[in-house]
Amino acid sequence: MAGVSQIKTVNGEGGYVLEDVPHLTDYIPDLPTYRNQLQDNPAYSTVEQNFVNVDDAVAQKVVVHNNSPRGTHFRRAGPRQKVYFQSDEVHACIVTCGGLCPGLNTVIREIVCSLYHMYGVNKVLGIDGGYRGFYSKNTIKLTPKFVDDIHKRGGTILGTSKGGHDKSKIVDSIQDRGINQVYIIGGDGTQKGAAVIYEEIRRRGLKVAVAGVPKTIDNDIPVIDRSFGFDTAVEEAQRAISAAHVEAGSFENGIGVVKLMGRHSGFIAMHATLASRDVDCCLIPESPFYLEGKGGLFEFIKRRLKENGHMVIVVAEGAGENLLAKHLQSMGLQDASGNNLHHDVGLWISQKINDHFAREDKMAITLKYIDPTYMIRAVPGNASDNVYCTLLAQSAVHGAMAGFTGFTVGPVNGQHCYIPFERINERQNQVVITDRMWARLLSSTDQPSFMSPKVVAQSKKNQGRPRTL
Repeated sequence: MAGVSQIKTVNGEGGYVLEDVPHLTDYIPDLPTYRNQLQDNPAYSTVEQNFVNVDDAVAQKVVVHNNSPRGTHFRRAGPRQKVYFQSDEVHACIVTCGGLCPGLNTVIREIVCSLYHMYGVNKVLGIDGGYRGFYSKNTIKLTPKFVDDIHKRGGTILGTSKGGHDKSKIVDSIQDRGINQVYIIGGDGTQKGAAVIYEEIRRRGLKVAVAGVPKTIDNDIPVIDRSFGFDTAVEEAQRAISAAHVEAGSFENGIGVVKLMGRHSGFIAMHATLASRDVDCCLIPESPFYLEGKGGLFEFIKRRLKENGHMVIVVAEGAGENLLAKHLQSMGLQDASGNNLHHDVGLWISQKINDHFAREDKMAITLKYIDPTYMIRAVPGNASDNVYCTLLAQSAVHGAMAGFTGFTVGPVNGQHCYIPFERINERQNQVVITDRMWARLLSSTDQPSFMSPKVVAQSKKNQGRPRTL
């Protein structure tokens, strides 16, 4: 992207590389600093070390060899001894963009409460309706009382939308309202927009910190360990899989097909399958499969029905795209966030299975198709995700108050870090089908890998020498 600043790097001994995030002082020199009032906060009075050391960093790779270079690191998240904003000068705003995800309201709540209770900030606005809300909708005043129980609700109290990256209008609104901290919650498209907004703010020389909280139910954000809402999604997917198992088991040659989220990444389908133990076959975008012929899906279905009398198939929404007929695809159309639109693979594969067994094998089957997509997206976060959302929100607030900007937050090897937007936006995280996790799934379901000899040979070639476990 033209005009985007390069990642700040610091090189040290032994191959140590710190991929740092921008700071307000990079383009506004001689900014005054202030004493962090967390030192006087009763909640932190018993903490042995209130503040993160300035040199603390977290390694991206935790498994190394004795002669490995130290590798890439990220700046550790947490409160700093000096801050670059006084409490009464902070005017923060929060915006949510993209699709719904369990835990959105928890992140909003904890950003508000962290600003109020940790740093004494009492001016926080909610931007209504995503990025467009900066210049086309009203704002919502957010207080601890207003957000007190929103974590118990699904969705987002701020509303959301896709697209709307008119950076000039957005930054004009930020400047006109006197906003100096912007918290942006959203997925890869949203974080790309956040990077553009940060660059425009930097170009104008504004003292405005831009902090991102990565959100994707599909868990396809790179670098970080996982995205919030993923645990809840996997847990809720169990309900649909259990229902499909009950339906399939109640009929002779019963087949339950469950479509789960995963446009480009099959993490929800994979983890839900491993957790369930009721799934006979899992189909994901990263692992091509075929229907007809020896070793194909139809042959496996027939064999499993003869063995067990019923079966459950989990399919991620982006699986089998290469098999969909061209006239059924969306002719390359994109949604407002720039994502390719997809035909419903669950309906398509259900129809293909029905047609095959009616015409080819003359085998009477009973197929039930379940699509819980929006039921999963709309639920509130579970206990695990609520704790995780709290940590994300607090890390974002600590970073913004310390003057960091142009960053997103997330755990790397269990430690929360500040990560440059460029690293989050460079690619999508995907299931590695030559990894042991996918092998565990194949072993659990006893399904074929559907990988052709050519694909297997290429995978081994890419891997190089065999590695011991």
